[in-house]
Formats: sequence, structure tokens, C-alpha cells
Amino acid sequence: MIPESSVPSRAEQIRREFASAWGEIGAAWGVAPSTATVQGYFLAHGGPLTEPEIRSALGLSHRAAALALAECTEWGLIERAPVARRTGRRGPAAAAYVAVGDNWQWFHRVAKARKERETDPVIPVIARCAELARIGAAEGSAGEGDDLQDLSRRLDGLLRFVHLFDRGVGVIVAASPSATEHLFAVLAELDDTTIARLIELLETVEPADLASAARSVAGFSPRALRGLIGLAGTPALARLIGR
Repeated sequence: MIPESSVPSRAEQIRREFASAWGEIGAAWGVAPSTATVQGYFLAHGGPLTEPEIRSALGLSHRAAALALAECTEWGLIERAPVARRTGRRGPAAAAYVAVGDNWQWFHRVAKARKERETDPVIPVIARCAELARIGAAEGSAGEGDDLQDLSRRLDGLLRFVHLFDRGVGVIVAASPSATEHLFAVLAELDDTTIARLIELLETVEPADLASAARSVAGFSPRALRGLIGLAGTPALARLIGR
């Protein structure tokens, strides 16, 4: 709850400063500044918070605060608290909102919302234009053959990139937040030199071969996988594979 005092506490000042900075970052990502500011405030506060409290803390209009709360709710970042809350001495109790889950759940929900709003709609547009360019190049339109072929190559390359990017984001969104946290925890255990070396090694192997190996590993039981990991650094395995 936000103190009724006209002078906010030091903690409240920091929360508001964080929310303001988050709003600026969100604007750079294409999120409405008021929505991003409210997101940031809930990240730092957690709730429960009512719309009047949001307005008072962040200096938003009633409309801006209401729209921001609606959008944050739509994204799955906040939800209505089960009990309304009175924030002043007069008037009825107001609906209160609380942050949903932890940071990893927020990350998943924001990634999912952005994928649905930004990546998903653009893929059919690129695919249609790429197909039109391919048809035009195949028909050999007078005076435009080379231009259409170049356009076809460019759009095909863009479409492949977007499909691969969308697939990568989709994998993260489909995984559980705890699994994503686990993956990032693994990366945190590796130094930059090891990660760079691993990436260099992966580049030397064909994608189809890496995919085949991944499918094989995916068929292991957890116990078998732990056994394989346990062998990874042994001299016997090094001799076997000629490392």
C-alpha cells in the first residue's frame, strides 16, 4: 500500500524512479510509455495496487492509468486481487491489482505477447510478397526480370530469417519459466571463453547433424543423461573420440 503522506518514503521514491526509467525503456521497445511505466511500478512494488494509487504514484491521468492496467492485464502481467481495497477515508473500495508470478513468468508473458503482436502478423505479409516476387521473376516481366529476381532473393532471405527467429522465440515461450531459468543458469556457469569456443564448434557441424544428435539425446532418460554428462570430462571418453 502507498503511504498517504504527501512526502513519499525513500523506498517509494526509488520505486517511482525505477518505473519512470522502465517507461523510457519500454517506449524504445515500442510499448506505450504509460503501460511500460505501470509495468515497471508493479515489478518494483508487486501490489496490491488500485487505479487511484497508480495515478497518484505515477502522475497519470485516469484514462492513461486505466488503459495501462487493462493492457498489463491482457498481457497476463497483473491480475485482479480477490478482494477490493479501500485506499482513502471515503468512497467505496476499489479494484486492486497484483503482479502475476516471478520475473521469469513476466519474461515469458512479455515474449509471448510481443511474438503474437509483432512477429506473427508480419510473417504472412513477407511470405505473400516473396511469393509475388518469385512469380514475377519466373514470368520474366519485361524490363524487370533482374530486379524481380534480386527482390525475390532478398525477401526469401528475410522470410527465412524471420521464420528462424520466430522459431527461437517460440521455443522459449513454449518452455516453462523454470526451464528457461535453468537454461540461463547454465549459461551463467560458463565463462565467455568457453561459450565462444562452444559456438565455434557448433558452427563446424551441419545443422542436420546437430539436430539428429539433439533428437537422440532427447530420447535419453534423466539418469542416462546424467551418466553421459559424468563421462564428458573423463580421459577414457577423450581417448575414445580422439579429442
